[in-house]
Amino acid sequence: MSGSKAGIRYAKAVLQQAGEANVANVVFDDMQSVYTTLSDSKELRAVLKSPVIKSEDKKEALLKIFADRSENTKSLIKVLTDNGRIASLSSVAESYIDLYNESKGVKVAKVITAVPLSDTLEQQVLAKVKELTGSNSVTIENEIDTTIIGGFILRVGDLQYNASIANQLGNLKREFSKSL
Repeated sequence: MSGSKAGIRYAKAVLQQAGEANVANVVFDDMQSVYTTLSDSKELRAVLKSPVIKSEDKKEALLKIFADRSENTKSLIKVLTDNGRIASLSSVAESYIDLYNESKGVKVAKVITAVPLSDTLEQQVLAKVKELTGSNSVTIENEIDTTIIGGFILRVGDLQYNASIANQLGNLKREFSKSL
């Protein structure tokens, strides 16, 4: 599981609270939105980490950004701010997503490619992952990393399959080094 220890603890608490209120799926959507927003905004991440900006200003900004989200999410923002842990909001959101998927039996396959997956290729990968895991509940996250040059890296839980060109070139380089 990804995320810091504190992020995981907060995420577990939020998941338990949301489960008791029967809004775990609503908070799941919120956490996806929070995680995506923070991942896409370098400036917002910098604001949250800045020791110069007051906690109250951070809380006010986040509550405005996520004004249309559930009360559980707003409450989380307030608690993290009050406890001086608002910089770990992204980690909490990511941990919540992982815990929620785990509780629903959903496997998440992370596919790292040099270019975005086409719909056809995404469906083929999805079918293969379902076959490998034996699970019908699988989602795909496509991450773009141009340094792999081509091919793909597939991660499902603890398993990883590296079929990237960069990996193959590295293997060739090691083989040539051995023979010298």
